[in-house]
Amino acid sequence: MQESPIFTKTYDLLTWLLPATTKFPREHRFVMAKAVQETALRFQERLIEAGLGGDRTRQHALAQADVELTKLRFYLRLSRDMSLITPRQYQHVAEYTTEVGRLLGGWRHSLKAA
Repeated sequence: MQESPIFTKTYDLLTWLLPATTKFPREHRFVMAKAVQETALRFQERLIEAGLGGDRTRQHALAQADVELTKLRFYLRLSRDMSLITPRQYQHVAEYTTEVGRLLGGWRHSLKAA
């Protein structure tokens, strides 16, 4: 499970994202940084649940992970628009979320085909 590309990419996303959000200005750290961090961590938790669960649990956990990823993308776009991250940082993290989204979609598709 842990060698799966989605787990590796998500880990890379988290190791970049968590330190980046601690640099948010103090007035935004307790709302925006917390929202980004918690959503990213919930996404990882859903992937772990899917990796450990049976087929029914796996499908449900992956659907929830998809929702968390959508929320994360929204919070990141909002962070960019509020100038909490630079456009270059946003581009970097958007590439991560796009790749993770592709891997998540592939996983969900493979379950439907089985």
